[in-house]
Amino acid sequence: MLVDSHCHLDFPDFAEERDAVVARAVAAGVQRMVTISTRVRRFDQIRAIAEAYDEVYCSVGTHPHNAGEERDVTAAELIELSSHPKVVAIGEAGLDYHYDKAPRDAQAHGLKVHIEVARITGLPLVIHARAADEDMIAILQDESRIGSFPFVLHCFSSGARLAEVGVELDGYVSFSGILTFRNSQDIRDIARNVPHDRLLVETDAPFLAPVPHRGRRNEPAYVADTAKVLADTIGVDETEIRRLTTDNFFRLFSKMPRP
Repeated sequence: MLVDSHCHLDFPDFAEERDAVVARAVAAGVQRMVTISTRVRRFDQIRAIAEAYDEVYCSVGTHPHNAGEERDVTAAELIELSSHPKVVAIGEAGLDYHYDKAPRDAQAHGLKVHIEVARITGLPLVIHARAADEDMIAILQDESRIGSFPFVLHCFSSGARLAEVGVELDGYVSFSGILTFRNSQDIRDIARNVPHDRLLVETDAPFLAPVPHRGRRNEPAYVADTAKVLADTIGVDETEIRRLTTDNFFRLFSKMPRP
């Protein structure tokens, strides 16, 4: 069994063949997928997809790109929406200074609201971090002093220190197809140093298809290719990486029933 801990099945890339995409994932051994919210104001679309498939669950939250549009999203609203049985995570929220599509103060505010919700609900926060390591480390450390909260650093492509701090604060680190790219040795080195009980895999589909699918649209079935490279990276076999990442997933995403 494998789990795709992060994909975007609501994106237009999948609109015409979503049934087939989910079926291919299941055939590849991917028995659970989490389709991730990027806009709370479009949560109805995410929820409908999760309700349509037994294998699919979802999150609720605002991506940092959209933080400027959704400054009015409150912790109370997120808590209410997260009570739906198919909602198993909060986010994705975070900081993205690479694209800077939203004001940085709005990104930080949104991240802190989502952290509060994760702390209250016990649902894991899916964290997006790109080119913002120092500010992300500061916020995680400051917020952890207020009270612990479960989280995962998704699609990890940051520096080693952020991974170290994440683990120190009891977070998890999730690796996407980036891990398989030839020029990503630094990411493989970081993955090798993450404790085995904190590792997750994901696709971030439709983006970042792993080798040998690079250049094509990504989909949840391809998480198996990332898992294979992660297994090689940390020195275990494919059976062990499937068991390991699946156990880690259900420990963190504890609201989701295990098949």
